[in-house]
Amino acid sequence: MTIYYQQMTSPFGMVHLYATKYHLRAVLFKPWQALDKKDRVATSNSILDDTKTQLSEYFAGQRKSFNLPLDSHGTDFQKTVWQTLMEIPFGQTWNYGQLAEAIGNKNASRAVGAANGKNPVSIIVPCHRVIGSNGSLTGYAGGLKAKEWLLKHEGVI
Repeated sequence: MTIYYQQMTSPFGMVHLYATKYHLRAVLFKPWQALDKKDRVATSNSILDDTKTQLSEYFAGQRKSFNLPLDSHGTDFQKTVWQTLMEIPFGQTWNYGQLAEAIGNKNASRAVGAANGKNPVSIIVPCHRVIGSNGSLTGYAGGLKAKEWLLKHEGVI
């Protein structure tokens, strides 16, 4: 399968965008190591063009939600967590316990945290909106500076 790849500069560093012909597969802060380089084409397509446009609008404060076709690969549990992340509104945060409750298993905070950390579509699927129960900015694949920027941008902190 052909994977289209582009890089994009964000206010907090480079992001790496990956898509198939029809779906956005990943928005990552580091290159996708698991992707076989022979499958990657360093060119754009309409999905990546739309992604770059929508991310640029978001960074400029002109967009609060995204409308992109996603195709994230993970376990059923991970997909449930990622879908539930999409319910956290712009400008709000949930803690891991709230996210676990939202998926119907209030005792799954750790599993929810692990799934949150494996979200392949950063920013678009807003895993940055999940914080510690004490309000702390917990780990983030893009680093805490990126998470802090995103939450300040959304007016949370």
